Amino acid sequence: MWRRFRRDRVGVVSGCVVLFFFAVGILAPVISWLYGKDPQTRYGQIEPGLLNEFGYPVKPNGGIDGEFWFGLEPFLGRDVLTQLVYGIRTSLLIALAVTVLATLTAILLGITAGYLGGKADFLISRFIDLLMAFPNQLFFVAFLPIVTTLFVDPREETPTYVRVVSIIVVLWVLGWMTLGRILRGATMALREREFVEAAKVSGASPWRIIRKELLPNVVSPMLVQATYMLPNFVTTAAALSFLGVGLVEPTPDWGRMFAIGAEVYRADLTYMFFPGVAMVVFVVAFNLLGDSVRDAFDPKTNR
Repeated sequence: MWRRFRRDRVGVVSGCVVLFFFAVGILAPVISWLYGKDPQTRYGQIEPGLLNEFGYPVKPNGGIDGEFWFGLEPFLGRDVLTQLVYGIRTSLLIALAVTVLATLTAILLGITAGYLGGKADFLISRFIDLLMAFPNQLFFVAFLPIVTTLFVDPREETPTYVRVVSIIVVLWVLGWMTLGRILRGATMALREREFVEAAKVSGASPWRIIRKELLPNVVSPMLVQATYMLPNFVTTAAALSFLGVGLVEPTPDWGRMFAIGAEVYRADLTYMFFPGVAMVVFVVAFNLLGDSVRDAFDPKTNR
């Protein structure tokens, strides 16, 4: 698989782009230190001459210059580059946590349903059908505030970590079903194969058969689907912040930057440019990476 993947130039380039985004997120504090700016300081309000009387950058192109490489945020005057870097960090950490939890849940329930069959398969399948019947976006918007109130009194300000945990929980609960059904179908096809029957005859326990025989043979669809899930969770988390039910001020976030950009695009179109381009590049690169991983695992694909 690795040899096939290395021959795919699109996959290699996409993988490098994805690694670059993760490196930016992980090294956000280092980038901020080297750059000499942070995402919280309101430079436009501290230093005179950076914002006009309406709160927009005085210099053209959103205030881009040698000091502020991506310009200034309208009204508050914060540095756009560090806001974006830390926003990438926040979105990727949330999406990665949800992807890991959703994948583990899909493995546990999907493979169990596919291997055991009978009542276990019926109950798990009906549970999956029930969750998939919910309109996801509406559910996210409606239930995220409810989940948040389970941790914090509505009269008190919600800490950032509680919002992050709430987003992860809501996305996780409704994010594993597609992979679960894929793993169930793959397991049902594998459980009748000769090597599984041989393991049963040898006296292997169901847990050992699942761990040693079935799980290694469903790595391909699991890994491919995970590469599609992660960018989807990134955009969903950004959409929640955009709608005002996700992360809020002063936490840097991709979706919150889009929300501000939607308010100021008539007067400062540049502010929307950098987070928009970064989001498009990341999602496209990850989707192309998923296609390349799928082709690398498929021996019938010629490259």
